[in-house]
Amino acid sequence: MSWFISLFRSQIGKKAVMAVSGIGLFGFVFIHMFGNLKVYLGAEAFNHYAEWLREVGYPLLPHSAGLWIFRLGLLALVGLHVTAAWQVTQVSWKARPKSSKEWRPQASDYASRTMRWGGVIIALFVVYHLAHFTWGWSWVHPDFVAGDPYHNFVAGFSVWWVSTIYIIAQLALGLHLYHGLWSLFQTLGWTNPRFNVWRRRFAQTFAIVTVAGNISFPLSVLAGWVQ
Repeated sequence: MSWFISLFRSQIGKKAVMAVSGIGLFGFVFIHMFGNLKVYLGAEAFNHYAEWLREVGYPLLPHSAGLWIFRLGLLALVGLHVTAAWQVTQVSWKARPKSSKEWRPQASDYASRTMRWGGVIIALFVVYHLAHFTWGWSWVHPDFVAGDPYHNFVAGFSVWWVSTIYIIAQLALGLHLYHGLWSLFQTLGWTNPRFNVWRRRFAQTFAIVTVAGNISFPLSVLAGWVQ
């Protein structure tokens, strides 16, 4: 563990932690979107999928234990990612020239600002998303029915302003995914110029597919395709 602490204290180490934790989080975002595509197969298939998530690891593990282990692991990744991002941002701010006349925004600064504020938007959205579909807080989702994910999905997205919040959040997520994937390749040393085109296309494709899938859910409910 001491080697990890030593690594985390360096600026390069913090960026490496951001990159590796980002890979795990990006993977989760894609799998989460892919799993939710079950909604297009109907209520029975979607609810069965939701129940299966609680049964992962059973009977080797108690009911829902596998899901909670996954959640704790995901929370650890989020904690590492956010902590490293905040510390890297602080170092960047301290290194910035004190006189505003000496500093001019560049393309890289635009990308980093997008990542920082996009990350804040996504973090706030995740809390809202959990309150809406997982915790079922009445002031967020007054029509929430415990044990019926499909109903909650349709009822939640049937409210136009709720769907608007989700769509805006997904656009912010898309920018974060694109810039994050492009940056992590560089952070991890995968910077061979011959692969730059591949890196960019992969980042673009991953972001577009993930965001398009997620945006399709509220649009499909509002259009009446999922009901």
